[in-house]
Amino acid sequence: MKLVLVDRDGVINQEIPGYVTSPEEFLILPQALEAFALLKKNGFTAVVVTNQSVVGRGIISPGMLHAIHGGMQQKVASCGGEIAEVFVCTDSPENATFRRKPKPGMLLEALEKYNARPEETCFIGDALTDMEAAYAAGCQRYLVMTGKGRESMKRIPDYLQPVAVHADILEAAREIINR
Repeated sequence: MKLVLVDRDGVINQEIPGYVTSPEEFLILPQALEAFALLKKNGFTAVVVTNQSVVGRGIISPGMLHAIHGGMQQKVASCGGEIAEVFVCTDSPENATFRRKPKPGMLLEALEKYNARPEETCFIGDALTDMEAAYAAGCQRYLVMTGKGRESMKRIPDYLQPVAVHADILEAAREIINR
C-alpha cells in the first residue's frame, strides 16, 4: 500500500484567523488539487489526518464539519484526485486523547486500516505537531512552507530529523512520487 497522510489546515486549504466554520470559508489551495490528482495517478492512496477542536469547543457541529470535508473531497475529485478518508480528532487541547496530534493515534489508525508500513508512509504537514505525530508513528516527515510551515521550520528539534522541507503540498507530492 502506497499511503500518504496529509494534514488539512495550511496544507490543503488556506490558514485563516480563527477556525474554518463553513464550506464557504474552506479555501482550497490550487496546488493541493494538483497534488491529489498526481498522487492518485501514480497509485498512491491519500488520507487526511486533522485535529479539529472547532467541534470539541462547540463552535461548529459534527454535521458542519462533515459538510466542510465533503466539499473538500468533492473539489479534489472534480480535479482528478481522491481523498480516500478523513481521520478527525475533535478533542479540545484541554481534553486531548491519544488521537490528537502531536500524539500518533490517528496516524496509527490510518496505517492499520490501510495495511501500510510506517517507514514507507509519508506525512505532509505544516506544523511542529504534525512532525511530532509522524515521528511517533514512524512515518517519513514532509514539512510544507504554507500555513504555519515557515514558523515551524525554525523550531524543529534535532530528534525529528530528517524532515524534508518543501514549498507546498504539490512539491512534496512530486518528491514522494519520484523517490
